[in-house]
Amino acid sequence: MDKNKAVVVTGIGVFTSIGCNRVDFWNSLITGKSGIKRIQAFDPHAHKSQIGSEVISYNPEDYFDRKESRKMARVSQLASSAAIEAVRDAGLDLNNEDRDRIGCVIGSAAGDNTHLEDQHIRFLKMGPGSVNPLTVPRVISNMPVCNAAIVLGIHGPNLGVSAACTTGTHSIGIALGLLRGGMADVILAGGAESTMTPLVLDAYASMGVLSTFNEKPEIASRPFDLNRDGFVMGEGACVLVLETLEHAEKRRAKPLALLSGFGMTSDAYGIAAPEPNGTWAAAAMQLAVKDAGLNLEDIGYINAHGTSTKVNDKTETLAIQKAFGYRNIPVSSNKSMIGHTLGASGAIEAAATVLAVHHGILPPTINFELKDPECDLDVIPNQARAVKIGAAISNSFGFGGQNGVLVFSKA
Repeated sequence: MDKNKAVVVTGIGVFTSIGCNRVDFWNSLITGKSGIKRIQAFDPHAHKSQIGSEVISYNPEDYFDRKESRKMARVSQLASSAAIEAVRDAGLDLNNEDRDRIGCVIGSAAGDNTHLEDQHIRFLKMGPGSVNPLTVPRVISNMPVCNAAIVLGIHGPNLGVSAACTTGTHSIGIALGLLRGGMADVILAGGAESTMTPLVLDAYASMGVLSTFNEKPEIASRPFDLNRDGFVMGEGACVLVLETLEHAEKRRAKPLALLSGFGMTSDAYGIAAPEPNGTWAAAAMQLAVKDAGLNLEDIGYINAHGTSTKVNDKTETLAIQKAFGYRNIPVSSNKSMIGHTLGASGAIEAAATVLAVHHGILPPTINFELKDPECDLDVIPNQARAVKIGAAISNSFGFGGQNGVLVFSKA
């Protein structure tokens, strides 16, 4: 390992339906707790899919005063709060740091739809001149990362990424490149999403990709199971504190893991469906492992994209088999517990992968009852597994064929 290029994870800030801090999130993951319930943000009774994974216990005024909070969309509130929590978790005292050398790369796939939909209704009822003047700075998708930097007062590289369901993963991978390139000493990287609205829910339902296990929400998300029928909409945020190993050692930080590699490819196949043979998803995995300076045999766990849709789980299985041969490597999907948090999913799943490497415990895939012959994987069914591993990968695959893979190694 070249110490001049090494990047470590020293803190995690996370908000999900199963936990709003690193400890609660991890404990829920390894005990197989589901955060999926009937949607509370609005009355979903007329919708085909009426279930979601919402961050219920979050209060923005725990982090910002009311005036500051009202300037932000919920997605920006979650992103900024996750950044604050990550800094605290890392023991990073910003008053003792060069804030010009600390940056943010935080993405969102959709930005803010809630405010946009509300203002559209207002405009149709009341006409021109009625729209809230804060609409633009609330809805544009780069505002989560900008608000995080404003709240923390950090002036280094600042980038908002939008790459569909690969957003969080790409944000972390881009941050890795910036740190390796000497652009910063510390970067807060991750993703946030809060787009639980009637229009968005109906838009995904119209594509036929959402689960309709409405009577039993907690078992609706069932990645790789024979009876899976679609994903569950979720919201959340996660930010990792990434820093050069040199910087971490100087401040005597205790790394949770090394961020050792990143790979990205494009299917260049279709606007929604993945390339059916998993060719380019497999290539992204292999590129990431190569970037980490590891061999495929060094990978002891795969945190799968695992959406719980028929096509995506089948294609990811093919991609894993293509990348790793038919080695029976343990694989699990956090989406079985928290649904699909879209632009936040890659970052949340990266955090889970970091913690799996750190603790030597692999989270399960819950709701797994019947094996699908087309998903012939060791999916760690229903119960966590204690296995000490040296390295693991986290997969993300997004609409339009965007593929991203991260590699985390034992610190």
